[in-house]
Amino acid sequence: MMLPFFRGSLIFLPPNSVTDALAKVVSANNHAFHQYTRGFGHPRLVRALADTYGKVMDRSINPNTEILVSVGAYGALFYAVQGLINPGDEAILIEPYFDCYEPMLKVAGGVPVYIPLKPEVTGKKTRSSADWKLDPDELASKFNEKTKVIFLNNPNNPLGKVYSRSELEMIAELCKKHDVVVFADEVYEWLVYEPSKHIKIATLPGMWERTITIGSGGKMFSATGWKIGWAIGPPYLISCLQTMHQNSNYTISTPLQEAMAMGMEHELPLIGKKECYYSVLPAQIRPKRDRIIKLLSEVGMIATVPDGTYFVVADFSNLDVKLDETSSEPKDYQFTKWLISHKKLAAIPVGAFYSPGNKHLAENLVRFTYIKEDSTLDKLETIIKNW
Repeated sequence: MMLPFFRGSLIFLPPNSVTDALAKVVSANNHAFHQYTRGFGHPRLVRALADTYGKVMDRSINPNTEILVSVGAYGALFYAVQGLINPGDEAILIEPYFDCYEPMLKVAGGVPVYIPLKPEVTGKKTRSSADWKLDPDELASKFNEKTKVIFLNNPNNPLGKVYSRSELEMIAELCKKHDVVVFADEVYEWLVYEPSKHIKIATLPGMWERTITIGSGGKMFSATGWKIGWAIGPPYLISCLQTMHQNSNYTISTPLQEAMAMGMEHELPLIGKKECYYSVLPAQIRPKRDRIIKLLSEVGMIATVPDGTYFVVADFSNLDVKLDETSSEPKDYQFTKWLISHKKLAAIPVGAFYSPGNKHLAENLVRFTYIKEDSTLDKLETIIKNW
């Protein structure tokens, strides 16, 4: 049963509270809605962000000095890298990582230092994203006097891993010991499946002072085309991002920010309740996750059950698929092409989320997405049955 604030049959359309707000804003007889707004974030939106994340993080957040609204989370990430990374600074990337981190870092002259999450081998037909873990000693060895930042994607894309409190505490202690800043990419923070809980590393003792938390209105409200993101953190870090933003994009769409603020105001008193859109979305998507995992398992793939996001990574090494062992092209890239040509099924090679030296760790892995209409998943089921 669809809840009343969803439009049509697509669960990933924005809620009515947001789309109706946009229609109201653009049709209003208000000259200000069609002009430039405050460069660092529309006043109503930064107040809504401060109220929302003040509630989530249990702290007072200054909307003017501790928040920057950006052109999507991409913009916030780019400003953070350009504003804080100097040539020669080292940055730790946890693999698999979102593919824009490395090029952004290199543009700034930073030096990537890689450490992979490694899955525990269980021999089961499926594994949990929680089974993918950092080696504490290996992680500690990556920190030194040149380390400036660590990128922390939580929940992780592509794995869907949601870091536990103990894992976050381990990372936090190393950051405090070595005076390292955290770029906390948390765009999927609201897409977490019970009983998993998302914990913001900025809420751990001593971490607000050294964390830039990056979020996405597009992910929050299933409106990625709006390209509204933000960064939240202490003023002395956010000011570096503001300088970059002021001299590049300068400001973001006024009506879109106004409408998104109205949507957040609508959800604010509902946070933590089942009827809140942030809670409804993962509850609505979860059956799709379970369905695709079942289908992939039936054909012989070993799926990693994600605790967050709308992606699933699957190991195809058990399949009887003939790939060119003499080719220099990685097996995961070959397999995705085979899937398209032989099964009319698209996936992403997980090697795209690894550094050149560690791509072999993903040679048997591909990523699927399941935030699709049921009719599309029906087609997948037909493909699997025929397979």
